[in-house]
Amino acid sequence: MIDETLLDAEEKMEKAVSVAKEDLAAVRTGRANPSMFSRIVVEYYGSPTPLNQLASVAIPEARMAVIKPYDASQLNAVEKAIRDSDLGVNPSNDGSIIRVVIPQLSEERRREMVKVAKGKGEDAKVSVRNIRRKAKEELDRLVKDGEVGEDEGTRAEKELENVTHRYVAQIDELVKHKEAELLEV
Repeated sequence: MIDETLLDAEEKMEKAVSVAKEDLAAVRTGRANPSMFSRIVVEYYGSPTPLNQLASVAIPEARMAVIKPYDASQLNAVEKAIRDSDLGVNPSNDGSIIRVVIPQLSEERRREMVKVAKGKGEDAKVSVRNIRRKAKEELDRLVKDGEVGEDEGTRAEKELENVTHRYVAQIDELVKHKEAELLEV
């Protein structure tokens, strides 16, 4: 019972960290990155479809992305979706591919993006702590119901605490790395 609870909590924490990685990857840094286009949705024959299913994204230079739709008839729809996205970029279409030049971030904008990254990191840490709280409630219930002894319950809580600290440290490291990436000119 205890092992199942701890394993379940650890799996959920692992998922929270991977979601944090995705969220942080979507924060713009002034450099082109294929993951910055992962949240863009294109109207494809009437149904919303993720951009990465409709086109290939290549990064030929540090501040340029080239998007090549698999279906050439969707070039304008893809361009419109990129233009309407929250990326703040202006794509140019040459008839077969779309070029997106990523503008350099101002110092002020970099600082704002650092705040956004820290906020996303904090959200991830809150979700890890919520997972810990639920697992602790489950462990307390097991001890209270007499399914496990108090010593086992205490040992499991310490283990849960160690696992939580490990995942919170991973999130802190991700945020620190993103902050360094953002502040690098």
